[in-house]
Amino acid sequence: MITPSYPPKPVPGDRIAVISPSGGLPGVLPLPYELGLRRLREDYGLEPVEYPTTRTMGATPQARADDIHAAFADPEVKAVIASIGGSDQITVLPLLDREVLRAHPKPFFGMSDNTNLLLYLRNAGIVGYHGASVMAELGRPGAMHPQTADSLRAALFTSGAYELRPAERWRDTARDWADPATFEAEPETRPGTGWTWLNADQVVEGRSWGGCLEIIAWLLMADREISHDLSDYDGQVLFLETSEEMPSGEEVFHTLRNMGERGLLQRFSALLMGRPKTWDFLRPHTPEEAARYAAAQRTAVQRALDAYAPGLLTVFDVDLGHTDPQLVIPYGGTVRVDGPARRITVTY
Repeated sequence: MITPSYPPKPVPGDRIAVISPSGGLPGVLPLPYELGLRRLREDYGLEPVEYPTTRTMGATPQARADDIHAAFADPEVKAVIASIGGSDQITVLPLLDREVLRAHPKPFFGMSDNTNLLLYLRNAGIVGYHGASVMAELGRPGAMHPQTADSLRAALFTSGAYELRPAERWRDTARDWADPATFEAEPETRPGTGWTWLNADQVVEGRSWGGCLEIIAWLLMADREISHDLSDYDGQVLFLETSEEMPSGEEVFHTLRNMGERGLLQRFSALLMGRPKTWDFLRPHTPEEAARYAAAQRTAVQRALDAYAPGLLTVFDVDLGHTDPQLVIPYGGTVRVDGPARRITVTY
């Protein structure tokens, strides 16, 4: 496995490509998208550049692959960000030209279904950034969460160490993006509960690997972008999170169990488990139901770890993935997990 390198960073005034590798949801729900574009311009000083499929629902995998190639190959574009996630980016991967991306390394920002492209870039030797899509994070009603905004700014423009900190206030509920009233006020948040540490008598440092658990499961099933030389994963830091599809505790256990049966789970030196998404429009859990769902997921993760990776340094409820605030994780970049000090530091 190639050790990924950090691509050059943009500076304010540069152009940033906005692409939709999974689906052109900006064309259906323009309000959070336009707000996200405005914040890229006004808050970060970057000039967004759109491509043919950025706002096109139903674009073919080839058309989306073409946009990825064009965004990376354009010498005037200094970074790339996804508009949103989706569910079929895996069909784009076989159409990508790894040499085109490798010849034009750029920071790529995305999460959820964009785990596909992040892993593809990692395997091409390029550090990406898990987090901060245009619609969900930059297009947050009222204002960006300050912790998300600060993490994104550091990941975009700086190259040093950055300490992740537990959320003081957080949420995983949402309001209707099609309703203009949604964007007139800050979303409701609840007090932070901190992170939970297991086997925290260790300090580990390694390159990160992982992303959205459901996407990792699909990639494993398709045998795509996963190394067959399991020693490639020795000592790396695994980070995982679950999406608004809210897989059951049993589904989470089965995925981790199968990673263990493959011999993969036990290779990592630490696990950062994102705070689970516990609410969706299709499943609007009460606070009590949400708490039970989160507890069931934690039990499932612990069950798999007990069977395949006992003693693994693990941190639960890290503010990454489908939660707000969302801390950016350098995908393939360096992560240091200091158990005794209860500190997580990433290198952007």
